[in-house]
Amino acid sequence: MQNPVTRRQLMIDSAQGLGGMALASLLYQQGWSATKSPMRPVIDPDEPFASRQSHFPAKAQWVLMIFCSGACSQLDTFDYKPELIKRHGQPMPGAEKLVTFQGGQGNLTKSPWEFRPRGECGKMISDLVPHLGELADDLCFIHSLTGKTNTHGPGENFMSTGFTLDGFPSMGTWITWALGTENENLPAYVAIPDPRGTPQSSVNNWGPGFLPAAFQGTDFNATKPLRNLARPNSIDPQTDAKTRSFLQALNQTHLEQYPGDSELAARISSYELAARMQLSVPEVSDLSKESATTVAMYGADDAENPLKAAYARNCLLARRLLEQGVRFVQVFNGAYQTGGEGVSNWDGHKHLHEQYSKHGPVLDQPTAALLRDLKQRGLLEDTLVVWCTEFGRMPTFQAGASGRDHNPKGFTAWLAGAGVKAPFTYGGTDEFGYQAVENVATVYDFHATILHILGLDHERLTFYHNGIDRRLTDVHGHVIHDILT
Repeated sequence: MQNPVTRRQLMIDSAQGLGGMALASLLYQQGWSATKSPMRPVIDPDEPFASRQSHFPAKAQWVLMIFCSGACSQLDTFDYKPELIKRHGQPMPGAEKLVTFQGGQGNLTKSPWEFRPRGECGKMISDLVPHLGELADDLCFIHSLTGKTNTHGPGENFMSTGFTLDGFPSMGTWITWALGTENENLPAYVAIPDPRGTPQSSVNNWGPGFLPAAFQGTDFNATKPLRNLARPNSIDPQTDAKTRSFLQALNQTHLEQYPGDSELAARISSYELAARMQLSVPEVSDLSKESATTVAMYGADDAENPLKAAYARNCLLARRLLEQGVRFVQVFNGAYQTGGEGVSNWDGHKHLHEQYSKHGPVLDQPTAALLRDLKQRGLLEDTLVVWCTEFGRMPTFQAGASGRDHNPKGFTAWLAGAGVKAPFTYGGTDEFGYQAVENVATVYDFHATILHILGLDHERLTFYHNGIDRRLTDVHGHVIHDILT
């Protein structure tokens, strides 16, 4: 039999318990708590896309993500390695028998493009992207990102959703679920696929996963407008308007019969948004209203490079969507095509120089023009621009080939606009660009930082699913405070 608890012991235990509670409260307020309670958005079912407050004051209101599908090589764009140039043609020390995704590796291989100092900051950037190089003073580079996979589909999933598996919500879905949108006539989240098709992981990049489907990305581009949007020629505008009005009345009557049914209210709201989009989407997609000077700045009139012109029109569309208050715009540069290596994306295994020589100009001028345009219109003050890819490339060429294999051990992304320092460089890879060694950062850290700039605590933005409080950063991630203003 245990000894009974004395009154003295009871008082001591109680005092210790109260002290522990006070300490836990103090640590929590200072951000040192091991666990944090969820902060989920309160969504009005009658207005599910209405703008909502962030957890704390945000530095950015909108996000533009430019995703280079196919794993754009950091060593041929933004990560300058003098030692790689010096030891060109030599084996990589300690890695003579290294086997990566597609097999054995050959010798160290410098970039076919020269690196030059750019901007007032003198950042070394490749001649492959000279227009982006001119904007070096506006960019915040992270050279030490690391991934979890060396396969394209899972890699795209990881960058877009925080998980390598299918079925998880995209970053844009998390953000629009949390914050809503500033425009009630357009989707909160628009994904703009490359003119040649979708990325390898396709709709997973903008899918809702287990979050409400209303917050998934609506995908369309300047070449292929939103599907099933146009009014049939057999129905005149007056009849169409009267039909929508009648359906709205029926829906409202139906909703009154089931008060408090949030799912029904949200579904009706989605239908009403779809109806409003019949007018708003064609208007925002009408690039004929852009001046000839603006079109030329983007390269959207380049008859000699139709692929660049098509991507440039997508960049113009992105600016117009941000201008109208769309919360999250995701632009893809590169598409997946079966049947072998081509110039559809950045997957330069066999013929890197040939492929990148065609694909680099598609990305460079239009993307740089988009940044310039946002800046001159004042939109960059409230917009966070994110440039990323699913993983990096090897400093060696593959044995028997003239291209670089997959490499998730160290790669580059950059940010621009609201909330980040510029010009700024964070982290670094080793002397050859093989793996991150300085201020090593994960994709979880990258996501946590983006959410932080939007005023969202990545540890508290959660959704209860199958018995687990899920979040974009899983159970990982730290905000990279060093890059923040």
